Amino acid sequence: MRWSEVIAAMQAVHTSGRGDVDVHGVQYDSRRVSAGDVFVAMRGGTTDGNKYIDVALQKGASAVVTDSLEVFVDLRSQQPELALALVEHGRRALAEVSARVFGDPQKVLKLSAVTGTNGKTTTAFLLEQLLQSAGRKCVLLGTIETHVAGEVRESEHTTPESRDVLALFAEGVRTGCTEAVMEMSSHALDQERVWGLPVDVAMFTNLTQDHLDYHGTMERYAAAKARLFAGVGAASPRVAVINLDDPRGDDMCREFCGEILMTYGIDSGKWRATEVTLRAGQTQFNWQTPHGAVAISSPLTGRVNVYNLLAAGCAAFARGLSVDDIAAGAKGLRQVPGRFEVVPGSDVAGFTVVVDYAHTDDALINLIALARDLVKEQRGRVITLFGCGGDRDRTKRPKMGRAAGNGSDFVVVTSDNPRSEKPLAIIDEVLVGVRETGVTFVVEPDRAAAIAAAIGAAKSGDIVLLAGKGHEKVQIFAGGPVPFDDVEEAARVLREGGK
Repeated sequence: MRWSEVIAAMQAVHTSGRGDVDVHGVQYDSRRVSAGDVFVAMRGGTTDGNKYIDVALQKGASAVVTDSLEVFVDLRSQQPELALALVEHGRRALAEVSARVFGDPQKVLKLSAVTGTNGKTTTAFLLEQLLQSAGRKCVLLGTIETHVAGEVRESEHTTPESRDVLALFAEGVRTGCTEAVMEMSSHALDQERVWGLPVDVAMFTNLTQDHLDYHGTMERYAAAKARLFAGVGAASPRVAVINLDDPRGDDMCREFCGEILMTYGIDSGKWRATEVTLRAGQTQFNWQTPHGAVAISSPLTGRVNVYNLLAAGCAAFARGLSVDDIAAGAKGLRQVPGRFEVVPGSDVAGFTVVVDYAHTDDALINLIALARDLVKEQRGRVITLFGCGGDRDRTKRPKMGRAAGNGSDFVVVTSDNPRSEKPLAIIDEVLVGVRETGVTFVVEPDRAAAIAAAIGAAKSGDIVLLAGKGHEKVQIFAGGPVPFDDVEEAARVLREGGK
């Protein structure tokens, strides 16, 4: 591909140098540059890619895109032959260049995207499974894993930069994929990391307090989510799937200007769940749709998964599956790692130990309510272990303390990625809410010791909830990440008899 072809895909302010140079790839990280790559130098939240242009050129970059006028002028003066472009928006240019370099795979795949505070990962996983049950090949980009035609890889970010998304899309197209499913975080929508992606089906799960360290207010947080339904550098999605039981559902509906609006819920919406029956390892409901009613049964657990199933089911219908196809596919759905994941060895112990990613007060309330339902018949107790992340929204710490205390019989307060903060300082803010509830609690900053304490306190019929980290495999401290896995640690404690 020639540089002139790449320029044609960009909204460039100025260009300079040769237009006939060959382009073989695109990078925004100078460490990953190879000979023939376009290097897109853009200003970000923590660093400025323009500082690394010299490194990229030394490694063989054949062209440079910059969002700095000063850098553009200097390079044009010093290297008049260099293939160079000045753009107003670095991230938008990265998406435009990447789409052209990778052969516009976003135009081949039909993209379904989900946003919301809770349920994004599960909904994305469920939709992928439903599509696969109908014989579709998929690319999945999510918080936990990335899938390309069934191959599983670990994910680094909930929503990667556009270059990395499009590279995966291109790989998916080469392996015969026709569908893409991805989570779109509020950060990615706000920062335009998904610029130009034509979303066919957009889903909204819910909105509760989270990420206010970044967005500042709930209104800005909601506005970032709502960008999915207006379109980010692309037309509004063809179909919107929106949870009307959530107070912010109407806001999302107002932003949507596509063709088909599908609203869902238990209390409201045109695609409703009625006669809901919940048991451990089984969720059943009658799905009332504009195309008739169908019984849905799945091996998932809890009311939250009713909503996740509704969102995924609506999206699957929008992508061409019938309600009967969806009902058949629901029976074989698999649980998502770190989402109400039962720890091996629990059955031998006589009580249940569950690892879950719940890290907001709303998610914690839902998790504890589910656990309470499961132990009701045995009159068991709910033991909840949780912490709050450092260098993140501090206002949710006492709220999470109240959520845990109000629903649990015994609470263990511990660390959850303290980062640069002192663990005990975070815990002190959490305890403000815990103490208000009057629940019995203990404090143990060491998460391994805290897990042992929570499991050691359990008796037959109880359920132990290890909340906050879910699928994560590290604990992040001021000095950096340290390997840590709630499931592995809990399984070890169970094997060793609660020690």
